[in-house]
Amino acid sequence: MELGEIISDALAYPLKNIKALAIYAILGIILGIVAGSSLLAVLFSASSKNVLATIGSSLLAVIVTLVLGFFITGYQLDIMKFGIERREDGPGIDFVRQFLNGVKLFVVNFVYMIIPMIIGIICGMIFQNWLSSVITFIVTIIFALGMMMAQCRLAKTEDFGYALNIGEAIKDVTRVGLLKLLLLIILIFIIVFILVFIVAAIAQWNSTIGGILMGILGVYIVFFVARATGLLYSDV
Repeated sequence: MELGEIISDALAYPLKNIKALAIYAILGIILGIVAGSSLLAVLFSASSKNVLATIGSSLLAVIVTLVLGFFITGYQLDIMKFGIERREDGPGIDFVRQFLNGVKLFVVNFVYMIIPMIIGIICGMIFQNWLSSVITFIVTIIFALGMMMAQCRLAKTEDFGYALNIGEAIKDVTRVGLLKLLLLIILIFIIVFILVFIVAAIAQWNSTIGGILMGILGVYIVFFVARATGLLYSDV
């Protein structure tokens, strides 16, 4: 598919699946409210020097954030899969399976990000100059692009081994087309920036409405990016 077709399809896709968007937007709003409330509780507990309350508030914030986040990212993988298959309908809601897939996605992302960090530390110990920064930057970019492909591989098969085949995931970058992938990322960044800027401006006028819209926008962006990435990978 051409980039213009991918972007236009991905922008419209969340609105074609308004039921799922509404449900996950509510989860996004709840996530924002709970995380914000938990953060305030942590700050209050810390200021009162109550160690147990601080630990409890921190754990609650982490658990709630992870659970809701896994639900949303698990559904994100299904949207990506439907994009790969170029299906126009929306995925069904299966909280248990999508929660587990969200956990898988978290692990895959962690693996693809931890390796460049380790390489960067090793390079820093060996070279101890600007060369280590250059090598780390290049490796990080390669693994970040590979991680996008790994997400698609996980969405397509729900198979850990398939997603964690780093060599094949990086080869998928060339199969998709490096220039096409980079252009898509740039276009997504510009569109997301504009949408966030608009909602942030509304939030300045009315914080309550702005907060609700930001929660909805966050889920819309997840759907939009997942659809665009899936459609891009559909050419592999």
